[in-house]
Amino acid sequence: MGRWICCLCSRVADPLMLLLVLALGCDPSAAATASPSVPHVKPSYSFGRTFLGLDKCNACIGTSICKKFFKEEIRFDTWLSSHLKLPPSSLLSYSGNYTDDAKSWRLVDITRLTSKYQHDRADKRICTSLLQTRSCSLERALRRTPRFQKWLRAKRLTPDLVQGLPSPMLRCPSQRLLDRIVRRYAEVPDAGSIYMDHLTERDKLRLLYTLAVNSHPILLQIFPDVEGWPFPRYLGSCGRLVVSASTRPLRDFFGAAPEVAADLALQLLAVLRSMATNDLNYFFYFTHVDAGTFGVFSNGHLFIRDASTLGIIDKEEAGSQLINGQQEYKDIFSCLTVDCHSAFLSCDSIRETHSLIMVCQDLLPKLLARKFQPHVQERIDAFLQRCARGGDDR
Repeated sequence: MGRWICCLCSRVADPLMLLLVLALGCDPSAAATASPSVPHVKPSYSFGRTFLGLDKCNACIGTSICKKFFKEEIRFDTWLSSHLKLPPSSLLSYSGNYTDDAKSWRLVDITRLTSKYQHDRADKRICTSLLQTRSCSLERALRRTPRFQKWLRAKRLTPDLVQGLPSPMLRCPSQRLLDRIVRRYAEVPDAGSIYMDHLTERDKLRLLYTLAVNSHPILLQIFPDVEGWPFPRYLGSCGRLVVSASTRPLRDFFGAAPEVAADLALQLLAVLRSMATNDLNYFFYFTHVDAGTFGVFSNGHLFIRDASTLGIIDKEEAGSQLINGQQEYKDIFSCLTVDCHSAFLSCDSIRETHSLIMVCQDLLPKLLARKFQPHVQERIDAFLQRCARGGDDR
């Protein structure tokens, strides 16, 4: 627990963290833990291209981990029936097991970028708006768009190429951030350059599609856990499925013992601080949080489970922002999963305590409610109420 005590979030959060440390009793053994299940390996079963989303490529995420699916080194074991059926394709995420040697298995999360309904709706929108047909080759339709033609000519990913994309990460992108995306894009074998010469036309379409639908897998790639970032490890993608290290959602711990709840609350506050103050001088903020935003590994460590609502402000380099009154460029890539007329937060409006306030409003009260002795609980509740108001004592 000592590693978290020094990570005090802000003037508002400091007293709360100290109270939680006292409530926890600084007992390292009290950290949240969860026992990973042992996979029950069953006879072979086959995947369909439609289930994986490979039939939609290159309007997809990538193919880096497809071999593992087809070699049955990734399994949906908890869903397999005696008839070896695949799980329902309508689900947004699945629990699975992953192996490199067919002997030792580890839990993984297998996730779609968005729901099957939204994917199907977006696919239909691409065909009807671009080719005036109900069904079509998504790749052929998207290749004809002015935005993708600009991507094909570009040597470097620049702010104008991502303008109007709905991802919070790209609301005010700096060139430094965009270079990092290209340099660390894990769906190509020879990443490392800030220039896009190593990206084929197929790679560019996959990257653009992923940024347009859900930037979660990109964030996992460019801010990897091995460098200390609080994200689960990105293992790869196949079609429209992303595979990452498994975490249990924070909602599973709302009924946890007081010492576990206090430990997780301290970790959550420390994660927020690290996302606001880090060596790379990127300021991360959430546009939305819920009980599935954060997750807990089997060793009790808390991480960001869903990065899709994370925005990024570069504190070293002014991001590209629209001048007041300027019309934002929008096209089919702007509207695949959101309403084209959706309003977005201006980066100028983001306060330092933006994410902390949301966490104090929506998560910490559920995690810490009715957990401690009355005199401690009363003080914790008071701090949470003050935090939810942004530190306002009124």
